Amino acid sequence: MKRIVIKVGSAVLTENDSVALERMRALVDFIAQLKERYEVILVSSGAVAAGYTKLKLDRSVLKNKQALAAIGQPILMKKYAKKFEKYDILVAQVLVTAANLNKADDIQRVRNTVDTLLENGVIPIVNENDATATEELIVGDNDQLSAYIAKMADADMLVILSDIDAYYDKDPRKHSDAKVLKVVREIPKEELTKDVTPNNVFATGGIVTKLKAASYLLENGIDTFLSSGFDLNDAKAFLLHNDHQGGTLFQA
Repeated sequence: MKRIVIKVGSAVLTENDSVALERMRALVDFIAQLKERYEVILVSSGAVAAGYTKLKLDRSVLKNKQALAAIGQPILMKKYAKKFEKYDILVAQVLVTAANLNKADDIQRVRNTVDTLLENGVIPIVNENDATATEELIVGDNDQLSAYIAKMADADMLVILSDIDAYYDKDPRKHSDAKVLKVVREIPKEELTKDVTPNNVFATGGIVTKLKAASYLLENGIDTFLSSGFDLNDAKAFLLHNDHQGGTLFQA
């Protein structure tokens, strides 16, 4: 059975300063379908947004953001657990820091935990341990985290579900004639050094962090598929029916 990592970002999971429950429900329904043919690891943003629903702190201050993540992580997990329960699927929380992904012993321990969960039909839900991460030991964004997890877990593919529905030949927000690049085998270095431009107040990414994640995995022989997390039809067509309608495949 192939193994995939699904990464869903804050822009998809949050709406009006709270968790977007309908989109979360659609995601859970989709993952339940995927689980019939894949081993699925979920890398999920949304903890800070979930925390913000309970306590309105200034998210631009690091300690506040970490506090919100600490409040929000169990809230987020409870929502996932309840929605997956409908399918009799157990979920598990796996919190990591950059330090865990830089030490061989730690990598093996995380890998062993994830393997054991998957062997028993449990979906690992991974997030960065924002509450304890220091500036030096921070992964930085969940696009990078999901790429590291995909490599660590020997996944066959990373799937990024985003407010960005594909990789275009130019910025579609500025150019009406922008075209989707359906298959990409190499990412120009200059694309990886552009400024990060997240669209959502809770997000830390943008297209650049997705390209960096895809580039890292291309170097390690792992594919990445980028498509919309608002409308899952392209992801469903590609992953369930092997039909590449929309989205971008970064093919190693």
